[in-house]
Amino acid sequence: MPSEARTGAPTEAQVLEALRPVEDPEIHQSIVDLNMVRGIQIDGGNVKVTVALTVAGCPMRAEIIRLVTDAVAPLAGVAHVDVDLGVMTDEERAALSQQLQGGHGNDGQEHRTNPFTDSNTRVLAISSGKGGVGKSSVTTNLAVALAQRGHKVAAIDADVWGFSMPRMLGIDRPPTVIDDVIVPPDANGVTLISMGFFAREDQPVVWRGPMLHKALEQFLTDVHWGEPDYLIVDMPPGTGDIALSMAQFLPRAEVIVVTTPQPAAQKVAQRAAYMARKVNLQVVGVIENMSWFLCDHGTEYRLFGEGGGQELAEQLEVPLLGQIPLVPELRAGADCGEPIVVTHPDDPASQVFGAIAERLDVELAPKRIYRTQLKIV
Repeated sequence: MPSEARTGAPTEAQVLEALRPVEDPEIHQSIVDLNMVRGIQIDGGNVKVTVALTVAGCPMRAEIIRLVTDAVAPLAGVAHVDVDLGVMTDEERAALSQQLQGGHGNDGQEHRTNPFTDSNTRVLAISSGKGGVGKSSVTTNLAVALAQRGHKVAAIDADVWGFSMPRMLGIDRPPTVIDDVIVPPDANGVTLISMGFFAREDQPVVWRGPMLHKALEQFLTDVHWGEPDYLIVDMPPGTGDIALSMAQFLPRAEVIVVTTPQPAAQKVAQRAAYMARKVNLQVVGVIENMSWFLCDHGTEYRLFGEGGGQELAEQLEVPLLGQIPLVPELRAGADCGEPIVVTHPDDPASQVFGAIAERLDVELAPKRIYRTQLKIV
């Protein structure tokens, strides 16, 4: 930042216009449009901007100070920028909550509208017949790969009992709650909501179907999603209550089935595909995970057999989208919140994720918007 004032102080209008592109790091909308800019004071080359945070103790306060400073400092005549942070009142948060819901608050009603019932967001449900096939790591890296293609990507960790996506994406902060609207955190270009934000990693979720159904409904209706291009859903393994609930909430979802090459795993995975079709969801492809292990000498070892993914794809008459090799970096990245497609973009596994994302985005892009409403009898 310059130490001496430049000639001619900026006007308040110029400062406000410079702040317009600055987005709240969590809501991803202009701080001007969100009415967060509460005052601009100009004294020669010194500019003071007062910003009202959405909540006290906002975890992104340092980032907001940096963004505001970086936006105002380049203006001609500015020598110093001071950012003063306040907090919105309860009434202001309530108004912001209504704004985030498109101008429609609860109005005393029990439920909000599901924003994905009739939208242009493409919903991909990543499913498997059983656990242990790497479905969550596939979901995480595929979501990031789609974000790397320039898309706005959101994700729901619907594996309520085995939630793991917050750790895999590298998200270490909870959502922000503005009045009664949940603003989900993001990392690596993916916005996420998960039961992992509301329960400790060592805390089991011991719920019956109705409670699970309600929780998943709130993941959709009480969260400020914006307008993502893709919503990626990490489904729980199997064909139980959660799978049925998500099918009801997201009737336009396209299902991708994850399996390993092992014939026994493939037989179980096909049940998830048949369940999807039974509730009128479209199965668009199969991903085979843990396809082979490449040793240091260049030899491929098929540790889990071979052919399961291709056989399942042929049975379902859908494409085999990709075969992901078993590499230590993929596992390590999942454990420490560093997706392999970010940390090792040239790794063979990353290349496969990138190819799958491109294929889904281009070759398998839907030719029309589906508006079918699901009715479960």
